[in-house]
Amino acid sequence: MTIREIALRNLMRRKAKAAFILAGLVIGVATVVAVIGFAETMAHDINTKLEKYGANILIVPRADNLTLSYGGMTLGGVSFDLQPIHEQDLPKIRTIKNAANIAAVGPIVLGAVKINAHPALLAGIDFESAHILKPWWRISGQQPADKELLVGAEAGRILGLSPGDIIKVDNFDLKVSGVLAPTGSQDDQLLFTPLKSAQEVLGRPGEISIVEVAALCHNCPVDAMVAQLSEKLPSAKVMAIQQVVKGRMETLAQFKKFSFGLSVVVVLVGGLVVLVTLMSSVKERTAEIGIFRAVGFRRSHVMRIIFIEAGVISLLAGFLGYLIGLGGIWSGLKLFGHGAVSALHIDPLLGAGAILMALMVGIAAGVYPAAIAARMDPNQALKTL
Repeated sequence: MTIREIALRNLMRRKAKAAFILAGLVIGVATVVAVIGFAETMAHDINTKLEKYGANILIVPRADNLTLSYGGMTLGGVSFDLQPIHEQDLPKIRTIKNAANIAAVGPIVLGAVKINAHPALLAGIDFESAHILKPWWRISGQQPADKELLVGAEAGRILGLSPGDIIKVDNFDLKVSGVLAPTGSQDDQLLFTPLKSAQEVLGRPGEISIVEVAALCHNCPVDAMVAQLSEKLPSAKVMAIQQVVKGRMETLAQFKKFSFGLSVVVVLVGGLVVLVTLMSSVKERTAEIGIFRAVGFRRSHVMRIIFIEAGVISLLAGFLGYLIGLGGIWSGLKLFGHGAVSALHIDPLLGAGAILMALMVGIAAGVYPAAIAARMDPNQALKTL
């Protein structure tokens, strides 16, 4: 009978103790996987959304004193030495070092107009880039073509506009092609039309008021990109919209620190369970170990038996703990409203780490019991028979 067979048969004969060790390690590994995996999944989800959706960098005209609030869409104030952005300069954006990280560039021209004696803000945009920059838009009607308008929900209500209406702005007749569903943002207050149409209506050919850039993706060097854009467009002011993003990422960073701290505690508790149970098992097998030593087993052979037992249980605990931990992540995503199973981010390294951690904890916890068993005096052990 080989040492491996002896170790496996010992586990089969002492199922209760083996199950107790297994349960302790499984709970520890599953907790670690669930906590760390949940934090990683949330971070991956945020990074993925930031990579695909929304403007993260704004390019506005540079001036000594410029009052321009895009969030509230309020234009006004006194500006000195205002240097407008020219449409012909926009291709320079695609020439920066990190141009591969740019998902979309959305130029906007803004201007005040009168609609039925009511002041309104007209925004000329590139509707192709709007599909990436504003994926939450839902249009009732059609996307506007040349000399057509897309009306924000609140603007449509106040101005009494609906699809099919034709309004006169200066000397231009503009047809309402669609109405934007409420977004809860400044978009509800605006009138949108293709960029060229707005430039013609406002009498500002080739001019751009604001450029939106979708570029804040996972691991993107945003600060470096801002510097690169500022170098390419020296007459413009480049700003990164990072306040909300940084807030959420800092919260996740704190959660990760907490998860690592909790993981250390759980791992120590799991290791303690293994240590205590193996010590108890060694004491119960005093006579058996004495017989092994009496028939010629070396100390290293006795230690190998203990290590094989601990290793087998630890490997099984690593696999089971990882699977249960994934279930915990899935439950957490459902509980906190972060989507279905497809939102689960499975990191193979986390699985490998879980198995390796369980194995290391099991083996480390078995060192002392194995040493006690190996140092056991065969004569004293045989007296217990």
